[in-house]
Amino acid sequence: MKKNSLIISLVVISIVITSCEPENPKENNVVPPVTNNASEIPQISYSVENQFPHDINSFTEGFLFHDGKLYESTGATENLPQTKSLFGEVDLKTGKIDVKAELDRNIYFGEGIAFLNGKVFQLTYKNQMGFIYDGKTFKNIGKFTYTNREGWGLTTDGKSLIMSDGTSYITYLDPTSFAVTKTLDVAENNYVVENINELEFIKGFIYANIWMTNIIVKIDPNTGDVVAKIDLNDLARQSKEKHPGSLEMNGIAYDSISNKIVVTGKMWPTIYEIKFPLN
Repeated sequence: MKKNSLIISLVVISIVITSCEPENPKENNVVPPVTNNASEIPQISYSVENQFPHDINSFTEGFLFHDGKLYESTGATENLPQTKSLFGEVDLKTGKIDVKAELDRNIYFGEGIAFLNGKVFQLTYKNQMGFIYDGKTFKNIGKFTYTNREGWGLTTDGKSLIMSDGTSYITYLDPTSFAVTKTLDVAENNYVVENINELEFIKGFIYANIWMTNIIVKIDPNTGDVVAKIDLNDLARQSKEKHPGSLEMNGIAYDSISNKIVVTGKMWPTIYEIKFPLN
């Protein structure tokens, strides 16, 4: 009897347990996918059209074309005594800079530059001031100040000076009074994008290097939204293979005359001419 009672008890328990289980256990045990409402930012494909030498002592902070000529500005960092704070025209045959102006490296760390209204404007890193030069003779003709704690990248849309300061903000300055006329808070899918560095205004959009990366983001100047990205890690790897002292990518320049775009990085041995859709 004990054996039969045990069998009956087990059957009853089995029925109870079975009745408590879900009807479709496999379906109910599936972990639902995490819903991601954020839209994926498009990646811009590019091709390398040409290569030019770049001075491996150039700690690149600004990069631009003006009247068909390529200009570069550089900074002088303490642990690299060979670096200088200067700007000038780049010789694409040698990569060397024909220096137009140089700052005292013990006082100033040179940052981005921009040509506007017949003048050259140059930022400095932590002095909260910049220098103004004649756009033809490159004679120093003045100074200006800004309230941003630091100066990083500089470009122009033909009307305003547009500067970055290493944060997520891009500041528009009046080129005469240097008053702030507009501020953009750059975001990607509603998340702020920090460390905005060297800038270039190309056909209605701001292209920005992100410090310590090899990524360029394309920014809508009406909203501050990142609308596309360019991943230049392959070029960074190539540069590192050629020159182990190469640092992060920093420098994008657009020639509106030839529709040419070139990029480089801090102490890279190469300037790359790249091609990608600009629409």
